[in-house]
Amino acid sequence: MALENPKIRAEAIEASEFPSLANLYNVFGVPKTVTNGGVDFDGALPEPAYVAQVLGR
Repeated sequence: MALENPKIRAEAIEASEFPSLANLYNVFGVPKTVTNGGVDFDGALPEPAYVAQVLGR
């Protein structure tokens, strides 16, 4: 989605290289998605499910 919309920014962080961030966000598996709105979830999701999670539906 970040490729399609300039208002969306995405970053990938290697948890083993940044253990303090992994601990802060309780990363126990990958992928782990964390948004600035406080939504977080584990695992890969199809795009419609991802959007629903982020929007809180």
